[in-house]
Order: sequence, then structure tokens, then C-alpha cells
Amino acid sequence: MAKEWYVLRVASGQEDRVRRGLEARVKAKALEEDISRILVPTETVTEMKSGRKRTIRRKIYPGYVIVEMEMSQPAWFLVRETPGVGDFIGAHGKPEPMSQDEVDKMLGQVEKQTEKPKLKIEFVKGDAVKIKDGPFENYDGVIDEVDTKKGSVKVVITVFNRPTIVELGYWQVEGI
Repeated sequence: MAKEWYVLRVASGQEDRVRRGLEARVKAKALEEDISRILVPTETVTEMKSGRKRTIRRKIYPGYVIVEMEMSQPAWFLVRETPGVGDFIGAHGKPEPMSQDEVDKMLGQVEKQTEKPKLKIEFVKGDAVKIKDGPFENYDGVIDEVDTKKGSVKVVITVFNRPTIVELGYWQVEGI
């Protein structure tokens, strides 16, 4: 039988603990031939919280662990009996492997982890904001455009009774 990728349901927030437990059990039972990779896909995100810039690792699929395995009886029982594992994803209790498209997409996301962290800007076009830094401090405006690559937002403010667009860093505004 060929190895395929399967998805396991686990308690949200317990993904890493389940992954470590499963890896330890695979080693202890010498089933490395049947179960080769266990992944918890994550991405690195930079966000602003309370005026501070933070870089965090966020799970792409919270509540799931992805396993590359050969669906042998010993491997199936080992996975099912691992503490924290709910069950396999599949119809009628039968584990269903991921499609090749899903696998390629998931592995592509895992490989992107080494890239530069992506910004998490929580504003969208039309949001009302207050400028909290720079020459237009304390002006109220509306988000016109969000540029995650540059980490900036364009805000429409009123200066001398005329709408004016100003480009600011996303950390220079706060939601109203």
C-alpha cells in the first residue's frame, strides 16, 4: 500500500501536544515505516496589539493534525489510541485520504513558513478610524485602501472641508 495524507480531528489548542505524543508513540512502537510525517501547519504573522508589534505563529488549520501514513492495522490503531486524537476525517467512520490538490496546497503553505512573516492588518475598506500618530493625529477618517505588502492604509480625512487621502502605516490608526 502507498502512503497517503490523512486529517485527524483533535481538540483545538492541543495540536502540538498531540503531534509530539503521536511522534513518541510511533518511535516506541517502531512504526516509522508506516507513519512518516506528522504536521501541524502554521504561518508566521506580524500583528499590532496594544501599540506593540508582535510576530506570532498561528495554526492554519486549528483543531487538525495532518499525518502521512500507510493505512495498516497497527498504524490505524496507534493513531486512534493516541491521547487527544478525536478521529480521522472521512465518511461513515472510514478514514478518507486527502486529494493530491489538497496535499499540494497544504505542503505549499508549510514550505512558505520560512518566508518573511506576513502582516495581519485588521482593517478593511470602509472602516472608521482615528489617526493616532503623525501630522494628522486625532483626525477621524475612513479606510479607502489596505496594502498588506507595504503595511500601509490610505485614509480619507476632511481637511478644510475637502476630502483628502493620506497614506499611513497601519499602526498609526485605530478603529473607532
